[in-house]
Amino acid sequence: MDLLNDGYRTIRVGSSEDICTIQLHRPDAGNAINDLLIQEVAAALRACEASAKVVVLEGLPDVFCSGADFGELRARFERGDPASAAGQDPGPLYDLWHRLATGPFVSVAHVRGRVNAGGVGFVAACDIVLSEEKAAFSLSELLFGLMPACVMPFLVRRIGFAKANCLTLTTQPIQARQALDWGLVDAIEDNSENLLRKQLLRLRRLGKDGVVRYKRYATELDPGLAQARPKALAANLEVFSDPDNLARIARYVTTGKLPWEAD
Repeated sequence: MDLLNDGYRTIRVGSSEDICTIQLHRPDAGNAINDLLIQEVAAALRACEASAKVVVLEGLPDVFCSGADFGELRARFERGDPASAAGQDPGPLYDLWHRLATGPFVSVAHVRGRVNAGGVGFVAACDIVLSEEKAAFSLSELLFGLMPACVMPFLVRRIGFAKANCLTLTTQPIQARQALDWGLVDAIEDNSENLLRKQLLRLRRLGKDGVVRYKRYATELDPGLAQARPKALAANLEVFSDPDNLARIARYVTTGKLPWEAD
């Protein structure tokens, strides 16, 4: 398994014995999600599935993931091609999160900095979420007429419908301490690197066969993610195909003005 020499452009991948670390790495784009990032994370997961007991997913020190790449959405919209304006097919991203949730490994999100929109999807999909004290989590989609359609099944599975609904409707960020109280985060510490190190020392003791069997059983107990997929993809395509929503995004990227702000 030679993960270090695969020429990834949007992620950095490393492995140490039976632990694989995938770092989202698009510093010039706020670690935003684009097609290539989805493809590369999926490829890294496939490469480490056979031998990795633990997959650690992390971002940059100041931003874990800011959600969809609005810059790329604006470029598609301004080309005037209605078929391509909607941007990413939501299926591969949903399937990537589903693999984090159900794959034959323990998935651990190591969160530092800001987490927004689709970044919350990455976090909610993981088995264990470790966070630094100053991290913040938000769903900003409704500000632009969008909705976290694909995020919701994973978030509801983690924190319940009422809190996921509140996070969606308020669009306000919550801090790590509140995220811990709500169950989005499992443990927090000022030094999250130290927290991660302690958790990995324990997780290393698990056997690969035991992890595989347990994850398969847990998925059979809770088939909701697979069942929610068609509705989530349809809702995502609806809002990202709306030209008014895309115009709001393009204006925001160009001017920095939110939809309710005057020109």
